[in-house]
Amino acid sequence: MKSALPKQLDSALAHDIARAMVDGFNRHYRLFRAESARSKHRFETQDWHAQQRAQRERIEFYDLRVQECVKRLELEFKAGRQPMDVWQQVKLFYVGMLVDHRQPELAETFFNSVTTQILDRCYFQNDFIFVRPAVSTEYIEPEDPSHTTYRSYYPENLAAFKAVLRRMIEDFGLRVAFEDLACDVTSMHDALLPLFEHSKLRPNFQIQVLHSLFYRNKGAYVVGKLINGNQEVPFALPILHNHEGQVRIDALLHGEDDLLMLFSFARAYFMVDMEVPSAYVQFLRSMMPRKPRTELYNALGLAKQGKTLFYRDFLYHMRHSTDHFRIAPGIRGMVMLVFDLPSFPYVFKIIKDHYPPQKNTTREQIRGKYQLVKHHDRVGRMADTLEFSGVGFPRARFSDELIAEIQKHAPSQIEIGDRNGDGSIEVFLKHVYIERRMIPLNIHLQEAFEVLRKVPDDAKALDQIEKAVIEYGHAIKELVAANIFPGDMLWKNFGITRHGKVVFYDYDEIEYITDCRFHYVPAPRSAGDDASAESAQPAQPLQTMGPRDVFPEMFAPCLLGNHKVRDLFMKHHADLLEVPFWQAHKERIQAGYVHDVFPYERQRRFVHQRRLP
Repeated sequence: MKSALPKQLDSALAHDIARAMVDGFNRHYRLFRAESARSKHRFETQDWHAQQRAQRERIEFYDLRVQECVKRLELEFKAGRQPMDVWQQVKLFYVGMLVDHRQPELAETFFNSVTTQILDRCYFQNDFIFVRPAVSTEYIEPEDPSHTTYRSYYPENLAAFKAVLRRMIEDFGLRVAFEDLACDVTSMHDALLPLFEHSKLRPNFQIQVLHSLFYRNKGAYVVGKLINGNQEVPFALPILHNHEGQVRIDALLHGEDDLLMLFSFARAYFMVDMEVPSAYVQFLRSMMPRKPRTELYNALGLAKQGKTLFYRDFLYHMRHSTDHFRIAPGIRGMVMLVFDLPSFPYVFKIIKDHYPPQKNTTREQIRGKYQLVKHHDRVGRMADTLEFSGVGFPRARFSDELIAEIQKHAPSQIEIGDRNGDGSIEVFLKHVYIERRMIPLNIHLQEAFEVLRKVPDDAKALDQIEKAVIEYGHAIKELVAANIFPGDMLWKNFGITRHGKVVFYDYDEIEYITDCRFHYVPAPRSAGDDASAESAQPAQPLQTMGPRDVFPEMFAPCLLGNHKVRDLFMKHHADLLEVPFWQAHKERIQAGYVHDVFPYERQRRFVHQRRLP
């Protein structure tokens, strides 16, 4: 469609549309940053429910601002009716307006979100989106020179180390008293010293810490690194409240593995006040080089940017790989169809069109469960998901078996054809969830039992089983502490990460603990009923039980068929089969209690290492 307007009017219109879009993004990030900054006050006042509410509500900010911007562009500029040459100019003007911007990569993603809605084109086909970044994020610094991305401290010698550590903590300006900061500093000092080669302090000996604290749940985290010569030691310091309302430094987390656990894809997003998020991501990446940038942006609460980067990484991987998508290994689910690309560390999940009778649910309800998980505190036990609508894949990369499986179980979700008009055949999927790939827990256990069949006393296999069972129980207990009942607790619905953590990933039956009713299994009405239990009809309470009625005693027959697994489970987690465990947690949550769920082992806490009077 060719423009009928004079070029000068086209240009002016394109400039105004671009300016309106930049204004829309700036409003979004201003509100996003203000909400993140308020987490400091909520932490200081221990307003945990407000903190949880803010974390949930902030997730919605982006979509709300996109909708606001779309409405404005339609109302003021009739944007959807503008010809393509106007939109080409809009993008050029938009790029020019981002030259000195502090969040250009986020603004580009915002442009993508707005234009795909207005132009009603598929994300991967839009000629006007930023498929690649147009503005560099290198060396961007905050506008205020005093508010640098990170602060550097230079102890002149080891004798000055403690004083510098104390100043580092005080510079965060927390308006709440420390329980015993001198003791905390000593604990930090004593824990850091063994981690670096301090026999000779190099000229560059220093500590670098990100300017803002990282807030999540009931904790605040100092994140930084210690540098001495060529050695860099990444670390994080959790700050928690005690029962008297004072704060203390609770532990020292150090090394890449500790930081990867803290920034896990299975944890809730941090609240961080950042003027230049790309600078924070660059700093974090220097500490965790194995962590994809998409997951770092997600961890900082910038999930739309994480989604953009994931898509770019995916396209790049597709261009440099040749393997085929396949049905994912493991027991096939009744609600979700799962497939993967062996060379790519993610799985793709499609909601099926039809479910067996025992799955009394709908597509809308399933999507609601996934949305619940996105908004909830995942406490390191529920995998984060990326949600895509309208995704195209080359047909040549799909196995015939996988195509047949999708057409059989989810025919409404797949189209195959030349959608671009260029002769290339694509598989187009209407709605897909994407998650980090994990080894299903049942397969992890099965591999260990296969070893034991050959070598009955293999120590490594026995240890693998014990750790998995213990982790499984801890995963359920931490979900319970976060007010989540997993619903279907079968081993196949849990995965094990590369760090050995057990994570839940099947969400179609989850409920809030506070919405569930926990019951004992009714006693048989007579000795005759007991003797013929297998053939008799269930007792009346079981006949009338609803989807939120739970009988913990009935978990055992489904989960503990193997005697080794049963013995280990009963040794470490027998309370999960008892009604009082569940009911007590429900009542505490209903009373307003917010549980502590640590992203590190309790043995790491300084309080366990101190001599108490």
